Amino acid sequence: MKGNKIMYTVGFWRRLGAVLLDGLIIGVPLSILSVILFGSNDDQDWFTRSLDVVYEIVVPVFWAGRTIGKRFVGVRIRRLDGEPPGFGTMILRVIVGGLIYAVTFGVALIISVIMVVVREDNRSIHDFIAGTEVVRDEA
Repeated sequence: MKGNKIMYTVGFWRRLGAVLLDGLIIGVPLSILSVILFGSNDDQDWFTRSLDVVYEIVVPVFWAGRTIGKRFVGVRIRRLDGEPPGFGTMILRVIVGGLIYAVTFGVALIISVIMVVVREDNRSIHDFIAGTEVVRDEA
């Protein structure tokens, strides 16, 4: 069974495509909205980042592991048992994973990219923290 799961995991380019699409589709409008509401200052950055984190946590929980960008490139996040992620899983993946990337000044992020490229299961540090994998979307 584990061999089947590895066949369906996705690598670096599809994951990057999903992140870039989410940035364009969600991040750019959020940034424009926050500049309109707060002007160009620290409140605007805080507002945009907060809503982005909420998006990254909530949307996959209610949309079976997908964000808009993931849906476009045909991938989704799932727990290792094959189930869609819940709030706890997504908090571990987004917030705890993000904190580790921040505390290591991005070194862990570089290691994660290398892991996605070279590991057979394409899992990164935040996937290990949350017990998730990114797979092709069969729906």
